[in-house]
Amino acid sequence: AKSLLPVTVAARGLHLSVKMSVLKGETKEDHKQQDDVRKANIRAAKAIADAVRTSLGPRGMDKMIQSGQGEVIITNDGATILKQMAVAHPTAKMMVELSKSQDIEAGDGTTSVVVIAGGLLNCCQSLLSRGIHPNQISESFQLACTKATEIMREMSIPVDFADRDALIKCTTTSLSSKVVSQSSGLLAP
Repeated sequence: AKSLLPVTVAARGLHLSVKMSVLKGETKEDHKQQDDVRKANIRAAKAIADAVRTSLGPRGMDKMIQSGQGEVIITNDGATILKQMAVAHPTAKMMVELSKSQDIEAGDGTTSVVVIAGGLLNCCQSLLSRGIHPNQISESFQLACTKATEIMREMSIPVDFADRDALIKCTTTSLSSKVVSQSSGLLAP
């Protein structure tokens, strides 16, 4: 049952008296349970990120994955690793879906996006342990995203589609992270 309780709020020298809706019976245990769920979700997502982190980059290690039917796959492709994982936790599934979305949108960066998300969640965990409210963390990430987008736009270099050499350089760079990188000189033009 809800009840209205008078609450005094002080913010930057202003004192306001307001009535706030408070749930009766809400205890510290309810907050502890919320924190436990939040921590479990972060752990699950970080476990997925950690599983693919070591396969990232030119020195990425191969993973040997055995399916339920006994088929063995050896790969260092993060998207393949995530597709082969039997993930049950809802938050971990979101990380796998994040990778799939990245593959659909860009065709690359499937491992990086999961590793970055894991790193951001690691930072969240640190901030939460300091007592910073989740809404404040979320708002700060939104602000950082806006600023990062602004910086990326400022440092971007427009590409003239009539400039064949510039297009070939861009294509060669894009292909350098793929299996076909050795043939990028043939495929780029």
